[in-house]
Order: sequence, then structure tokens, then C-alpha cells
Amino acid sequence: MENFASSLSRLTGESTLLYQEIARNVERTRGIKTINFGIGQPDLPTPQRIRDEAKVALDKGFTAYTPALGLDELRSKIAEFLTQRYGDQIRKEEVAVTPGAKTALFLAFLMYVNPGDEVIMFDPSFYSYGEVVNLLGGKPVYVPLHFNENTGFSVDMNELVSKITPRTKMIVYNNPHNPTGMNFNDKLAKDLVDIAREKRLILLSDEIYDYFVYDGGFRSVLQESWRDNVIYINGFSKTFSMTGWRLGYIVARKEVINKVGILASNIYTCPTSFAQRGALASFDTFDEVKHMIDLFRRRRDVMFSELKTLKGIKVYRSSGAFYMFPDVSEILKRTGMDSKALAVKIIEEGGVVTIPGEVFPEKVGRNFLRLSFALDEEKIKEGVSRMKLALEKLTG
Repeated sequence: MENFASSLSRLTGESTLLYQEIARNVERTRGIKTINFGIGQPDLPTPQRIRDEAKVALDKGFTAYTPALGLDELRSKIAEFLTQRYGDQIRKEEVAVTPGAKTALFLAFLMYVNPGDEVIMFDPSFYSYGEVVNLLGGKPVYVPLHFNENTGFSVDMNELVSKITPRTKMIVYNNPHNPTGMNFNDKLAKDLVDIAREKRLILLSDEIYDYFVYDGGFRSVLQESWRDNVIYINGFSKTFSMTGWRLGYIVARKEVINKVGILASNIYTCPTSFAQRGALASFDTFDEVKHMIDLFRRRRDVMFSELKTLKGIKVYRSSGAFYMFPDVSEILKRTGMDSKALAVKIIEEGGVVTIPGEVFPEKVGRNFLRLSFALDEEKIKEGVSRMKLALEKLTG
């Protein structure tokens, strides 16, 4: 029973969920009600119109298989929506609906990564990118993001180009960015598309947080000349607060989507039928989306102001997503801890869940903690206050 496939040994198995479990244990054993800055999902319910549409589908018995690539109506709606938003004529045949954006990412890697292939991604980055590449026998190659307290995180394009070798197959781009909360400038999207085209690479663009933008504009890779090199990933989880519904989508040229259909039929058959019917109603809920983004902008400002009062912390006011990624290197030096140990201590001493930057590979995150501001403003204030007391206790 334990003679597992050798590929499993390449996975660390560590994720943000580990620290949620530590918090639950503290609540059970010590009776401390924790405040959770670790969770990566909006705290608002899925809009009522979406839930109602899914209920109607269930009541009508819409519970059978759908096409492997998703409902034609939903694929068409996604294509129409992206065409209106970005100005390019995207067709239904260039869209595949998947059971969550993570599945979309997995399929994209599965289509292109062979053993020994190199995949360039930012450091830090969402942990699943590197995990899936490792699972497939590829090699993650990390390009460090450089931190400035005033301007946030940036990538040195010369440094990125220097990482490209004959084995490089793909570049992974995530904007707005998890875990840093960075909304990168418009030029980065164009530069990455240009480099992918010049070097004949795949650019995998994860834009799941595209509506969570608080400062400046947002430029998608779909606004560039994308069809020859880009795989675009998005989903319904964040924008419409539908994390548990597990619906994502891929946009790519028709020939790529046809391959997605083959993989889908062999791996999961199809996305959930009634969830897709609910998703069709999501495009009529942008009033609620705007309200949520305005709410999160205020929460962002509250968390930034509160974190600025903590000694030993450097923090940039996030311009996108719903995360702060403060530099805690001074506290780590004073305590002799790493970020994992510090995150556990903050849970144990303060009842506050943060995510250590080490969860987000590879090296840059070691000096950071990730905090989500997807919770009530009063809880944000109380949580940071608890952190302050815990850190004072740890540093003397």
C-alpha cells in the first residue's frame, strides 16, 4: 500500500491549509477564538442571483453530464464577456470551463511540461505552480521579486531573460499577484508576451484576482497579441465569491482547447452541471462585485494603517488581490526564528493566523508573512492588535 509512485516524493504537501489546522487545534485545546488572516477567499456569500440559478437547475433535474469543455452557453458567455472587456474577438471554441482554476493550471502544465523541462516563475509565487511542475518531472526556475517598502515588488526583466535556457518551456505570470498583493505595471504583461513570442515559449497567465485592483489600472495578456503563445487562466472563485463551487476556465487558441477536452474527458469528465448554470448568472452581478471591491479597498487601507504601527515590520500597501505581504526580517533576526516558526507562535500566543512566506517558494518569501484582509474591519484591527502583543512578547 505504501509503494507509491516516485513522482509523489517530489511534492512537499505544505500549503496554507496547514496553518488553518494549527489554528483549529489551538481553538480546541486552549479555547482561544482565532482571527484568520490566512484564508484566501472572500468572506462575502455568493451573490443571491447565482445561488438562485443553481437552485433552479437542481429543481429542474439538471444534474447529468455536460460536455467535457463545459456548457456551450457558459463558454459563449465567457468569450463574449472577455471580448467586451479586452477588445479582442474571443470565440467560444477558445474557451474551456474547468472544475476550478487550479484544475485549469494543472491541465496547462500537463499539456506542455515534460520531464527535464524548465518552467520560469516568480519568487515568491503561489505554491501550486512549483508543486505541479515537480510532479510532472519538470524543474521550477525562480526569478526573485525585489521588495521596496514604497513601491512594492518588481521583477528585473534582464534577470528573467538570463534564466532562459534551451530547456525552458514556459513562463508563469500571476497578476494581481499572490502572495505579494502586487498589481504589476502594464509594461510587464507586454514584455512577457514579447519574450514568450521571441523565445518560442508558453506564457501561462493566471489572472484569477483581476477585479481586485485598488490602485492604477489593470492590463491583461489578452490585450496583447496572445494566440500563438499564451494560455490564460481565470475563474469564478474570487470575483464572484464562489470558491466552493469549483469553476475556472482556460482561454487559448482552438487547437489547445481541443487538447484540453481530451484531458478533461479522461480526468474529470466535465465540470459540475448545476454549478455552471449558476455561473451563467454571475455576469449579471457586477454591482455586487463593485461593492465588494470598494469594501476590500477600505479593508486594505485599514490593515495597512494598523500594520504600520508594528515595530520591526516593513509593509507595502497592496495594489491588488487581497493580501498584505509584510517584511518581518528584523523580527526573525531578533527572535532567531524562521517565518514558519513565527507564524506558529503568532497563532499560539495571539490567536492570529498568518501564512509564513516560506510556503510561497522559493527564497524571497522567507522574510515575509502573508495576511489576507478578506475579513471585517474590526477583526482586522483586533487581529493586528493581538499580533502586536504577541510580537512584543516574543521580542522582549
